[in-house]
Formats: sequence, structure tokens, C-alpha cells
Amino acid sequence: MKNVLVVDDSRIMRNIVKNTFTSLNIPCEFVEAANGNEALLQLSEKKIDLVLLDWNMPQLSGIDFLKKIRAMPQYAELPVIMVTSEAARYNVIEALKSGATDYIIKPVSEKSFKEKINKINF
Repeated sequence: MKNVLVVDDSRIMRNIVKNTFTSLNIPCEFVEAANGNEALLQLSEKKIDLVLLDWNMPQLSGIDFLKKIRAMPQYAELPVIMVTSEAARYNVIEALKSGATDYIIKPVSEKSFKEKINKINF
């Protein structure tokens, strides 16, 4: 069973992301984190196969978390999809340059998840 780490400071948003992902019928376990620091802890404790990452969070933002893990060789290939309300083109470019595998703009839809997940052969 694959583990999906859902990182968002909003519990409601984490639930929406999980429910949308679940509707794709991909068998997986969800691990949650409310910020980048919690996400780093979860990564160190569990084998994670995919990260769904919000941008704006307290303590350690999604983009800073992304830069941190991309500097660690063991996470170089870990798929990370930004799931964020940051829709500006420069944000998308920054995320992709920082190592995001893909980018979904909130509100999330089953269709956008399906497209992104199919691209990474999850």
C-alpha cells in the first residue's frame, strides 16, 4: 500500500484533498501534516510515495519544505504535487524550478488529480 503525505495547515483542506484523491480509487494510506516541519518529521518516520503540498503554511512553507527535501538525495525522486491557491504564473514557475513534480490550483477537482497522477504513474 502506498503512503500519501497531505501537507496543509487547514484540516478542512486536508480532508478535501484526501476525499478527492480517494474518489480516484487508488488504494493508499494518508499521512497528514499541518506544516513543513511536521511533514519533514513524517518523511523521516515513514516511507512516503507521494506528497500533496500546500504553499502557504506557518513555520515552514510548502516551497521551503520542497527546497529542503530536494537538497536531500533520498528524496530527489519523490513525487511532490503542489496543491495551492497560489495561481500566479511566477508561483508555478518557482515551484517547478524548486523541484515540484506538478502543480494543482485550488479548488481541487478529481479531473485535475487524475491527470497529474497519471503523469507520474502512481
